[in-house]
Amino acid sequence: MIRDGAVATVTLSRPDRRNALDPALLAALTETFGALGTDPTVRVVVLRGAGPAFCAGADLDWMAASRELSREENVADAERMAAAFEAIDACPKAVVARVHGAAFGGGAGLVACADVAIAAEGTTFAFSEVRLGLMPATISPYILRAIGPGATRALFTTGRRFDAEEALRLGLVHQVASENGLDSATAEVVHSLLAAGPEAVTACKRLVREATSEWTLGDLPERIALARTGAEGREGVTAFLERRSPSWSVDS
Repeated sequence: MIRDGAVATVTLSRPDRRNALDPALLAALTETFGALGTDPTVRVVVLRGAGPAFCAGADLDWMAASRELSREENVADAERMAAAFEAIDACPKAVVARVHGAAFGGGAGLVACADVAIAAEGTTFAFSEVRLGLMPATISPYILRAIGPGATRALFTTGRRFDAEEALRLGLVHQVASENGLDSATAEVVHSLLAAGPEAVTACKRLVREATSEWTLGDLPERIALARTGAEGREGVTAFLERRSPSWSVDS
């Protein structure tokens, strides 16, 4: 994390893994955003990714290991993941996502947890969990709030990739900038947020969360655990790791 006055920049720093989420990174996000939320000197948090991608979703090694966990262990695993997204979404400070390269699965979930998201041209998004026999349960409340149920159903069930311009039309991101202009666009948004009353920003965030609380389901960790431990989820993850089509895949 880097501090510049009232602005804190949090960088996902696993560039060799395209900043894929694993238990250590999720724990660090939970701890970092929890601390920033109670720091009276911080007003804006910028979330970015090091290397060629913002966040490629769940780490492959972690996904492979989940096949060997019991249902109870998978529930605990999913609860830790949920805590990280909730720490970002519930952070009382303004959160800006600076997105580039790719934001898949949980990476797109991080984008949805931000108050303002700016994506570079050429950024690719996807909720590809269904292609592994899984579902994006943990991030679903944040995606639903960002783009609504219609678009969410279409993207969750097909798992197709979409670009930054479509993400902008859907409301997942709020601005698209050139690769070279991404930093300046982020700086402009930060400047606008610093011009707003910090207590008013916190109140606005709380207002939106409370007004959309119907999107929150208490059993999301159990749902993802059931998918992970089921036959389809196990086959999907195994096929992906073995670089083959899963048994249910039908060639067009």
